[in-house]
Amino acid sequence: MVTDRPIVVAGAGAIGCFVGGMLAASSRRVALLVRPRVKTEIERFGLRPTDFDGSEKRLGAGQLALSEDPAILHSAGIVLVTVKSADSADVADQIARHAPQDAVIVSLQNGIGNVAVLRERLGGRRVLAGMVPFNVIAMGDGRFHRSTSGDIHIGEDEANTAAALSVPGLAMRASGDITGVQWGKLIINLNNALSALSDMPLAAQLANRDWRRLFADQMAEGLAALKGAGITPVSSTPIPMSWTPALLRLPDLIFNAILGRTMKIDPEARSSMWQDLKQGRKTEIDYLQGAVIALAEQNHVEVPLMRRIVALIRDAEAAGSGPPRLTPQQIRGTA
Repeated sequence: MVTDRPIVVAGAGAIGCFVGGMLAASSRRVALLVRPRVKTEIERFGLRPTDFDGSEKRLGAGQLALSEDPAILHSAGIVLVTVKSADSADVADQIARHAPQDAVIVSLQNGIGNVAVLRERLGGRRVLAGMVPFNVIAMGDGRFHRSTSGDIHIGEDEANTAAALSVPGLAMRASGDITGVQWGKLIINLNNALSALSDMPLAAQLANRDWRRLFADQMAEGLAALKGAGITPVSSTPIPMSWTPALLRLPDLIFNAILGRTMKIDPEARSSMWQDLKQGRKTEIDYLQGAVIALAEQNHVEVPLMRRIVALIRDAEAAGSGPPRLTPQQIRGTA
């Protein structure tokens, strides 16, 4: 891996701008392939990654390269792919046309199937899977705020790409079971839909036992689907994944004490799916709940709650009115 060439973030939205900003703040050469709106925002205000612990970095627009043109990939040493899952094929074609053959491609996307799409379209290039455990909110005026804790995981390789990318404030760890890590993240990400349907911050939702029970029941369906397929998800916290539904069902006092020791959540943290509904965009529900439902169908596992949640998200997408502010009872269909 050529580490003196730029790190190009392909499809820099909230996650990509935060990651790219943190790398640039540690004097890495960074280029962002962005949409016109994001380019204009950063050119006007600079780039300001902020964190739930109160820390922040400030970068002028001149401290990193910005472009809407995929030709910016032409000298990349590493390409970090941060586009939505539905755009994986398109960005792969851009990488194939413009990036050097020896560039390392790292997927930092939600879902499970993105690496397969990238590898299929990129031939023999080195493509690594990654997992981003934290949420980032685009706050406007160039500010991108990390609202939950956790380190990025990247599949092990001989070049130790994870270590090469790790910088202060943005730790990246090599994983020998990145598929298990990705499935573990996907199971946790099932809560994204509940956050979107509720229009509540994640911390407030997790502080409410009715919401936690709903999350626990959906997670239990997901774990049953994975078990039927012989897949073992890896937890990104010290708590084993199989214990998590029972933990979520505990009384508030006990749950909050345990959560505070394992994860930090900003009071205003929101899910990416909430942001999608808020901005009238199509969500990634087909790549999260949809992936689990497909697995359940293959192995004859019933997931009725998950199917209802998918239907409610699709209704909200079609309505185009933002998060519908449903209650746990309405989501269950008992209200």
